[in-house]
Amino acid sequence: MGEFKHISVMPQECMDMLRPENGGIYVDGTLGGGGHTGIILEKSSPKGIVIGIDKDEEALDFASLKLKEYGDRLITVQGDFMDMSSIIPMEYTGRVSGILLDLGVSSYQLDNGERGFSFMHDGKLDMRMDKSKDFCAKDVINSYSKEKLTDIFYKYGEEKWSKRIAEFIVEARKEKTIDTTFELVDIIKKAVPAGFRKQQGIHFATRVFQAVRIEVNGELDRLDKALWSMLDVLKNGGRICVITFHSLEDRIVKQTFKKMENPCECPPKAPMCVCGKTPMGKVVTRKPIIPGNIEINENPRSRSAKLRVFEKISN
Repeated sequence: MGEFKHISVMPQECMDMLRPENGGIYVDGTLGGGGHTGIILEKSSPKGIVIGIDKDEEALDFASLKLKEYGDRLITVQGDFMDMSSIIPMEYTGRVSGILLDLGVSSYQLDNGERGFSFMHDGKLDMRMDKSKDFCAKDVINSYSKEKLTDIFYKYGEEKWSKRIAEFIVEARKEKTIDTTFELVDIIKKAVPAGFRKQQGIHFATRVFQAVRIEVNGELDRLDKALWSMLDVLKNGGRICVITFHSLEDRIVKQTFKKMENPCECPPKAPMCVCGKTPMGKVVTRKPIIPGNIEINENPRSRSAKLRVFEKISN
């Protein structure tokens, strides 16, 4: 296993919002390389506990080794944070002081060509965060219809040339199966007009690779419901801190937090609430927190990050 490199995004801002303290119980739903978790463990010393969840077995192994000095204060769980309410140990339910989610793909996964996440490295079309799953990027690219490919490229990648790229993929796979990342990059390059490729400001394959990764890992399928279920995990006054990296994720988090704060379904002009749905807490961040220029210069992958925070209601 190579080194699981990942530069934690907005570490100080996350800690300011999460407010780790001695004896607190915290959940890092996207453990990755353990960067955020290490800071939480340090700031909640000597008795704070962090439950670290990740789909990726390599991430769990690396973080456990990296943070072994904290002993049983770190509890690792292989799984999907979407299922957090059912996979964390029962004795911690309702006692968690804070939950942190960093929804970005890790630098290790991007830089490891064998994982197939990056258009910068040649490798098999994979993109599975959980390698025990059978469904991978190759299945998406070679089996989805032109219409379905167009839909996911546009919906998850906000790709202007979605239909044209899908058409080129369908034509190319008539000749042979599309097996590798560079084969896909070459097809995208042919599909996107040269003039536009130079104007985007980002690599021309970025949006398609992002869309396929989201589809393979089901990253947005249950995000809103997962956030609601996390309220059961938190104690009163506990916080959910979520870092997103593209507009669709951010929109889901923003709208879900807003609904948690005001779940009432009565007509706006109703004289009084009769639905019985009361606020679950408050939105802490009216506007998302974003990285500063210094962080963006040091870690360009942080440039699109947004942090939103919700606090469960206190009695």
